[in-house]
Amino acid sequence: MSSRTDPKVVVLMGGPSAERDVSLSTGRACAAALRDKNFNVIEVDAGPDLCADLRAASPDVVLNCLHGRWGEDGCVQGILEWMGIPYSHSGVLASALAMDKQRSKEVFRSAGLPIVESIIAPAADVRARHVMEPPYVVKPNNEGSSVGVYLVDIENNGPPQLSADMPTEVMVERFAAGRELTTTVMGQRALTVTDILTTGWYDYDAKYKEGGSTHVVPADIPQEIFELCMDYALRAHNALGCRGVSRTDFRWDESRGADGLILLETNTQPGMTPTSLSPEQAQAVGISFGELCAWMVEDASCNR
Repeated sequence: MSSRTDPKVVVLMGGPSAERDVSLSTGRACAAALRDKNFNVIEVDAGPDLCADLRAASPDVVLNCLHGRWGEDGCVQGILEWMGIPYSHSGVLASALAMDKQRSKEVFRSAGLPIVESIIAPAADVRARHVMEPPYVVKPNNEGSSVGVYLVDIENNGPPQLSADMPTEVMVERFAAGRELTTTVMGQRALTVTDILTTGWYDYDAKYKEGGSTHVVPADIPQEIFELCMDYALRAHNALGCRGVSRTDFRWDESRGADGLILLETNTQPGMTPTSLSPEQAQAVGISFGELCAWMVEDASCNR
């Protein structure tokens, strides 16, 4: 970043992924918070002319508010590295690893973190037969925000009828029962633990629609489990090589104690919408939304 007192920040949002609407909400919220902090902000909707738009804006730094493919899988990170523009969140390799759920599990396994069995299978096979004994979950291997997630329970008589827009290969994952917990990491600090309460599956609507879920923060769980979530989240962040802010999701079967805590995945571009978990966790430990956005800008760099 330059030494000017009010650095020019491009807030990169939107894009072509399935999570475009959430990204726009994240970007607008972050842009408003940065303006309140006296940053010079330009909002850029990432499209096919992104490189030209970035050259025209000539930013000191990019706050990456993209979600989903192209925005958090290493693609836009590679563009920013090539152009020499400092940017927020994780770099090319960590972003690509975290976005690929199966490969990130291999990293977690090598780091001694608890995960559940999963396989990559052709979508045609998954529609035709049970490729894993129920209950299991089917989801894209490289999308986020619970887009295209199918829960196949024990009472289901047949395999899931996946929609036509699902990828040709999907992840099939052993269902982990229990409570939904999550922890945000900011730099090298695990912030706190949230217990996410819903009336059903924690799907896209539960995450992003007002009233879709209730967040208990800090989570009212045994201290041992709380500390394990904090430890596992930081270890996952570092094992993948993440930078800036990440968020790691867990399932906890309280009937099994510490053995029932399972790491599901790490998100390198956590949402910053009004209902998002990471800003809420930052607020719970005394970091305002504006301070969080400013920190992400100040933490930005190349060679991440």
